[in-house]
Amino acid sequence: MFGYVVKRMLAGMVVVVLVSMAIFVLFWYGPSSPAQPICDRETSNRCTPVRLERFEHSLGYDNPIYEEYGRYARGIFVGRTITIGPTAYTCPAPCLGFSYRTKVPVWTEMKSRLPATFSVAVGGGFLYLAFGIPIGVAAARRRGSVADKALVSSFLVISSIPYYLFALLAWLYCTVIFEVPGLGNPGYHPITANPAKWFSGMILAWVALGIYGCTEFTRFSRGAMVEALSEDYVRTARAKGLTPRSVVYKHALRSALVPVVTIFGLEFGGLLAGTIFTERIFDIQGIGFWSVQAVGARDLPVVSATALFSAVVLIVSNILVDVVYGILDPRVRLS
Repeated sequence: MFGYVVKRMLAGMVVVVLVSMAIFVLFWYGPSSPAQPICDRETSNRCTPVRLERFEHSLGYDNPIYEEYGRYARGIFVGRTITIGPTAYTCPAPCLGFSYRTKVPVWTEMKSRLPATFSVAVGGGFLYLAFGIPIGVAAARRRGSVADKALVSSFLVISSIPYYLFALLAWLYCTVIFEVPGLGNPGYHPITANPAKWFSGMILAWVALGIYGCTEFTRFSRGAMVEALSEDYVRTARAKGLTPRSVVYKHALRSALVPVVTIFGLEFGGLLAGTIFTERIFDIQGIGFWSVQAVGARDLPVVSATALFSAVVLIVSNILVDVVYGILDPRVRLS
């Protein structure tokens, strides 16, 4: 198992390098010069060809692409100096560039927004599992009953609504129309400053994300549990006289969790990469909201850094899923 994990980590590192190259190439060979946004910003949209050439030279965009990628990659480990126009900025490691909009190192801004995104991901992911798996297991045990059909139908209706509309309606009804106590001021507040305010500001985002996400996990859990309950080893456990609770939760559930873990690993990685609609609707200043602002402001260093961060999070999530596979199901353990 250890050797397999090492191989997966090495393969993940190769993928990260390839993704960083792809992002850098797209950044370099975009529809316009990568120096165009900063030239427009610094010259009040009066960026002449001569001024654009000066910015390209100061930023190194007139150098060969392989040379600049080498500086970019080296800066992640040891830092570098970035010159924007006449001013040189020191970018400490890990250097992901300087924001064109704020003139602050991208990693510094990203670190300040990570707690907000992490709070959304942990709360939403917890509700995914806390509601999705028990409800799915209960529906599988009562397969074909009226309660099972009603549950599956209602969850299909919820999941057919676009998430951004579902979240927007949750915000509208809870904070504007009905003014539910405790939910009137959604947003992120540091947990270290005021835990109660942090919880009250995040709960509406968690509930909206959890209710919408648990519909998917309920369906997956139910399907996996129905399949597990029809296996031979489950029938053998029942024939041996084990209690229904022991058969379901000790034998069938462990096997049924394997596909659920796969989906959860990818979903949680996506949450950590940035929940754009959740953060935008509930005014949470996280990675997703930040990336949307960067796209609108043509802040290319931030856009490329958030894309690379998302890729790294998803790759790490996949590796962790593979490790958990071996814990839940010994049949997939590799040496």
